[in-house]
Amino acid sequence: MIGNTEDYPGHSRRAHQAGFAAGGMVTVVEDARRLVPRTDVILADPRLAAAERRLGRPLVVAAVHRAQQQARDGEIGPDEVAGAAVTALPRLAASLTPVLNATGVLLHTNLGRAPLSTAARDALAAAAGCTDLEYDLTTGTRGRRGAAMLAALARAVPEAEAVHVVNNNAAALVLTATALAAGREIVVSRGELIEIGDGFRLPELLASTGAAIREVGSTNRTSVADYAAAIGPRTGFLLKVHPSNYRIDGFTASAGVSELAELGIPVVGDIGSGLLAPHPALPAEPDAATWLRAGAALVTASGDKLLGGPQAGLLLGRADLISQLARHPLARALRVDKLTVAALEATLTGLPAPVLRALGADARTLAARAERLSAVLAAAGLDARAVTSDAAVGGGGAPGVVLRSAAVSLPEELAGPLRSGAPVRSGRRPAVAGRIADGRLLLDLYAIEPADDDALAAAVLAAAEPGS
Repeated sequence: MIGNTEDYPGHSRRAHQAGFAAGGMVTVVEDARRLVPRTDVILADPRLAAAERRLGRPLVVAAVHRAQQQARDGEIGPDEVAGAAVTALPRLAASLTPVLNATGVLLHTNLGRAPLSTAARDALAAAAGCTDLEYDLTTGTRGRRGAAMLAALARAVPEAEAVHVVNNNAAALVLTATALAAGREIVVSRGELIEIGDGFRLPELLASTGAAIREVGSTNRTSVADYAAAIGPRTGFLLKVHPSNYRIDGFTASAGVSELAELGIPVVGDIGSGLLAPHPALPAEPDAATWLRAGAALVTASGDKLLGGPQAGLLLGRADLISQLARHPLARALRVDKLTVAALEATLTGLPAPVLRALGADARTLAARAERLSAVLAAAGLDARAVTSDAAVGGGGAPGVVLRSAAVSLPEELAGPLRSGAPVRSGRRPAVAGRIADGRLLLDLYAIEPADDDALAAAVLAAAEPGS
């Protein structure tokens, strides 16, 4: 006997035993694993060579090794290894997967919050190489970093004497507390000591700056008198926080920005959601312009929520305070990069971002789109029907506000293939995230751009194919 079949999991025991013939003659059957092409031979395939130039060698070699292992395991033939490696190649060198947000949550934090406008995406591409981020092309000398972005933000909120931008809203609050209240007190209502997500809590964030938190009032009721009684020589500023991810109803009371401004201490307002001016779809949502007119010394906001831009922390308000923040040493650690600078400027100066377009959509238009998509899918044999739906802003904005929408209702078992089926893994289709309700998968159209309806239908059809 030649060899031991237990040493060769990929070797056929039946073929080996069939090799014993009358008279003790042995026919040697070659181990199928020896037929798997070498890595260098596979990498010479023109398709993989081109992919290596686009994606880099490590990703391509990893795909080849996976395909070789499939051949060793008997899942594919040795002559299929190169093709399997090509199929397994990622679309991009980054692992992030494009997702169509059909959850009905407009600003879904787990999906990256606001999708960028076409103008912002084009700006990102332009800024990817060398750019005049801090360079004056006219004089050939150093220029002000992000000057055009800051000018665009100032134009968008003329109520602000000056503006500054850091890398997110939490950073904006940290910079404000460090520069204006380190070693001093920040007076804030107990009802506004929020948790901002992922276990991060506002009081702990502010305490990390060296400021002391002076809580006033109660969870459900805080008056101007409560703030006034807490003011003393150690007061750095009064903090007014919009509870943007929850709502308290019933026996409640809170002090407004204009009332607090009359106390003679700077009022810092955290609106959170990034609404720069009032929006008719969200009449109760605070905005930067209104709070500044009411007397806030500073307003902080997020760039990637209702503004519809990249992640950023916006600081707007009095020129003397903005200057103090911008010149603080911590500002350097929190500054934004060239990609954020480009995307934020384009968001402010270009056409309305997808988030703002979605807020302007009417329920009848959404229903008509759901009917059309359902008809397309039903004609292909799927159990699809249009239904009414309730969407939400999400992302720490407009808590409790119901946005009338429409959805395509599908069998629940399509949820997994739409998120991570073969067409998604191969990069042929974007992933689709919906929500489950009453045993059905709902693909809510509120956050789906009309231009993406065909891509959504194609993704559903691909997910419904056998083996997806």
